[in-house]
Amino acid sequence: MRAGMNPIRIGLLGAGAMGAEHAYCYNLIDGVQVVRVYSRDLTRAAAAAKACRAEATTDASSLIEDPTIDAVDVCLPSSLHAPFVIRALERGKHVFCETPLTLDMGEGLRMRDAARRAGRLLQVGLLTRSISACALVKRAAETGAHGRLLSLTTCRLGSYLREGTPDHKDHYSDPSTELMTFDFDFVGWLMGAPARLTASPVYSQGRIGEISALLEYDDGRSATVLASGLMPASYPFKVGFRALFQDALLESEVVFTNTGPPRSALALFPQSGEVEFPDPAGVNPYQVELERFVGCVRGTADPSLLDVERALEALALSVATQTSLREHRAIDVGR
Repeated sequence: MRAGMNPIRIGLLGAGAMGAEHAYCYNLIDGVQVVRVYSRDLTRAAAAAKACRAEATTDASSLIEDPTIDAVDVCLPSSLHAPFVIRALERGKHVFCETPLTLDMGEGLRMRDAARRAGRLLQVGLLTRSISACALVKRAAETGAHGRLLSLTTCRLGSYLREGTPDHKDHYSDPSTELMTFDFDFVGWLMGAPARLTASPVYSQGRIGEISALLEYDDGRSATVLASGLMPASYPFKVGFRALFQDALLESEVVFTNTGPPRSALALFPQSGEVEFPDPAGVNPYQVELERFVGCVRGTADPSLLDVERALEALALSVATQTSLREHRAIDVGR
């Protein structure tokens, strides 16, 4: 930490896989001190706290009320975000909240309004904006290096809805929010707000387990977002995208395994010439987004990239997906 710079003191709510990841990343960021980690399970809280030399606690209220804590990081299940986020904001804390921000638009608006009233940051883990391969596509779209971006196709495939699989998560909702929110944000970041959205479901045991959404633009462009929680137990969690430009195609795939770090592949297919394999040389995207959050708290980074408004825009597309599935029609979503 630079001389004369006071550490940003963080309270971490949640010590599951994501809370543990955040604890690990904060320990790598200069000028940050995680002071307390909350979980209902003290053993789990202690395991995450050990990674960042913090205190473990089962008392969320005392963490939020602690006057020495500058910011609160919320890594609890999505359905629990709103009351903790709002309370932390009302106590004068800056807040970083994992995606999905919430499963309900009304809750999301109340969270945003609480941040505005308190004059505090509410930043959201819109992860694709911190992934180096996604940033490469964003730069290509902005510079026109490969011509106009014509279409984007994304997939996010897992087995979290299948009981007995390593990925199974009882507290997760359907793919429209738990998975698609990330890619709806990616689409909006690259292409802006679409005009219409049409969604199609796949059902399993009476519930929606897989969704395909088509986002259409009035200028002829389109995006397709596919998400599934129904993959077999042997299928690894996988995310990817295909960005079709006028003069090239960029394709990415990331495969997560239980035996090591994710395997990533990124390829550029030009209109002519040999296939290229760019190396974005990125770092852990969770660390990237948390470093940005810390910079925003310090006033040295632009808070607009991960602002709560961006999360609400993505959530609006999740809500439109649910409406399309329920009413079996295209939904007008243009601003």
